[in-house]
Amino acid sequence: MEKPLKGIRVLDLGHVLAMPTCTMQLADLGAEVIKIERPGIGDDSRYFGPFKNKESAYFISINRNKKSITLNLKKEKGKKIFKDLVKVSDVVTENYRPNTMQKLGLGYETLKAINPQIIYASICGFGHKTVYPGRPGYDVIAQATGGIMAITGQADGPPTRVGSSIGDIFSGSFATIGILAALRVKEKTGLGQQVDIAMMDAVVSVLENAVVRYTVTGEIPQRTGSAHPSIAPFDVFEAQDGWFVIGVGNDMLWERFCKAINKTDLLKDPRFSTNLQRSENYQALKPIITHWSKIKTVQEVLDILLQAGVPVGEVNTIDKIVEDPNVKLREMIVEVEHPQAGKVKITDSPIKLSLTPGKVEKASPLLGQHTEEILKKLLGFSKEEIDSLRREGVI
Repeated sequence: MEKPLKGIRVLDLGHVLAMPTCTMQLADLGAEVIKIERPGIGDDSRYFGPFKNKESAYFISINRNKKSITLNLKKEKGKKIFKDLVKVSDVVTENYRPNTMQKLGLGYETLKAINPQIIYASICGFGHKTVYPGRPGYDVIAQATGGIMAITGQADGPPTRVGSSIGDIFSGSFATIGILAALRVKEKTGLGQQVDIAMMDAVVSVLENAVVRYTVTGEIPQRTGSAHPSIAPFDVFEAQDGWFVIGVGNDMLWERFCKAINKTDLLKDPRFSTNLQRSENYQALKPIITHWSKIKTVQEVLDILLQAGVPVGEVNTIDKIVEDPNVKLREMIVEVEHPQAGKVKITDSPIKLSLTPGKVEKASPLLGQHTEEILKKLLGFSKEEIDSLRREGVI
C-alpha cells in the first residue's frame, strides 16, 4: 500500500535538528520533502561530525528520504521560484528566528495570499507570539529555560542537560503532530493555517508531574539523580559489572521485589510499608538494595527480578543498543547507501504501522542533488534557464 502521506509536498527551510526532525518524520511517512538549502553552503549540520568520506554522518542521520535543492532567497529570482513552489505545495516549514521570513518577504501572510491552503509550520526558541522577540534559541537554551535542566542531574551536582537534544527533538515531533492536524483540517475545510511551535513550550510540556507538584504543594522540584520524586524504588542501581534500573510502581510489585531478593523483613518495616513512606525514607532504602545488587552481575539481577515479574532493565551503552536483538527485530537500526559516504547505519522510524509503516528508503541527499529535477518537473524550467540561474547564484 502507499505510504499515508504520499501526495503531500513539503517545502523545508529547516536547518540543523528541530525542523529537520519534523520533516524526517513526514518523509518517513511518505511526504515529498524538498529541502531548500543555501547554494554552495547548505544546512549547517552538513559540517557537524562525525564524517565519513567527507560527508556528515550527523546530517545523513536526520535528512533521509528527502530531496535537496539550492535556492538563494536573498535574490528576487530565488524568491520568485520559492513562491511558485508554494503554489504547488501543501506545507512550508522553517526554524529561523521570528520575523526572518517576514524580512525576506516570505512570511505566513504573504504565502497564504499565494496559496490559501498552505500550512506554514515554524519552530523557534520562544514562539512567534512571545515576550522575548528576537531571542535566539538552541536546544540547551530550551532545556534550561523550559525547566528540565533544573530537575536533571545529581542532587549535589549542577543542573544537567539531558543527553540527547530533546528540546529540538520534542519540538520537531510536536511540529509533526501540528502539521498532521492541520492537514486534517485542510481536508475538511480547504483551509491552511499556521503551526507555531516554541522550543521552550515543548520542554515545559514534558515536565511531567514537576509542574503540578509545585502548583499543588508549593514545593519546588529539585534534582534527584535517576530516582523518581514520588515513586520508590524507581532508580538506577549498581551491580558487579554495570548498572540496572528497577521500577517498583505499586505495593504489589514491592512485595514481589522483597521476596525476590530474600528481604521479606522489609515488608514489615513501617518505613517502607507504602509507596509514600518508601519515597520519604528512600535515603535509607537505597543502600539496602545496593548492598544486595553489588555482589551480583547485571544478568543475575535481571534473571532474578524478571522471574519475579518485577520491572527491571539493564543500562545499555550505545554499542549494546546497536546489537540488541529486539532493536534488530524491530529494525530500528538500518543501513543506507549514501552516494558519497557509502554504507552508513542510522536509526529507522519508530512508527510501526501494520499496513503503511514509516521507514527509511533512501539516504540523505547531496547538496542541491535534486535542483534540476524539481525546477524542471514542478515549474517547467528548461536546462538553459537552470544553467543561467546557476551562473547568477540563484541556485
